[in-house]
Amino acid sequence: MSSPTLTVEIRRSSGPVRYEIPARENQTVLDVVTEVQRRHAPDLAYRFACRVGVCGSCAMMVNGVPRWTCRTHVSKVAEGGGLTIEPLRNLPVIRDLVCDMTRFFEKWADRDAGAGAVFQGSATRDDPLPAIDPEDPARARANAGIECINCAVCYAACDVVAWDDGYLGPAALNRAWTLVNDVRAANSGAVKARAQAAGGCGSCHSHGACVEACPVGLNPTRSIAGLKRRSLAELFGLAG
Repeated sequence: MSSPTLTVEIRRSSGPVRYEIPARENQTVLDVVTEVQRRHAPDLAYRFACRVGVCGSCAMMVNGVPRWTCRTHVSKVAEGGGLTIEPLRNLPVIRDLVCDMTRFFEKWADRDAGAGAVFQGSATRDDPLPAIDPEDPARARANAGIECINCAVCYAACDVVAWDDGYLGPAALNRAWTLVNDVRAANSGAVKARAQAAGGCGSCHSHGACVEACPVGLNPTRSIAGLKRRSLAELFGLAG
């Protein structure tokens, strides 16, 4: 009796290539890619690090959906006994399954071309630590989006990013919202202004694809909605 096999199509730089590999119990998509690289295509380029759902570097498109491949079990996503694996959408491809993340991080961190959402403290090392009430509404809003690890899964899932390169994207705007609500951030005003400018929160169509795709259960759409509400309140002179 022959052992079960899995048909894997990988969209490589040279074009799509199909491989037949053994189907194993509790096999993850990252296991599949590793099997292909070790047994069939030693020149296959892909990224991974922790293998346990912490770093996010193994994100790829799996049957058209952006996922962390280390936490995606083949049994839950294989269609008709097969998988199609591609590099993340909305990012330039360096080679095979490896994407250039430069533009993604520019939109997140750059003060001119992006949200500039890098924390800048208002205190010095000589100042006492500020007392932050964990029950404070602003702190709760910041905490709700703070666990983003910049894996770019939401960026790959976003339809607006797909056709509007000027859009900052859900990860950058989610980060901006955390800083807007962080009383320790000296640059919260500047971050808010960039997040509300052209290509910012007003460009979001609230499709919610980022929410559905986020591997850690964040809700960037809610964060972006918060920026929109703040912008509208300021327009009508209602912001405190």
